[in-house]
Amino acid sequence: MLKWALIFAVVALIAGGLGFTGLAGAAAGVAKLLFFLFLVGFVVFLILGFWAGRKIAGD
Repeated sequence: MLKWALIFAVVALIAGGLGFTGLAGAAAGVAKLLFFLFLVGFVVFLILGFWAGRKIAGD
């Protein structure tokens, strides 16, 4: 998901540089959405990993 966010960010930069502001705005919006979805998923799995590690270690 982070890979697709980076791809859309690059597309937004290129489109903005070439003057396609509508396309650049849409691509930037998609990139931002994908990045925040990635961030939420990362935090959820990080918390689950710590929680599972505590269960395995017996703390």
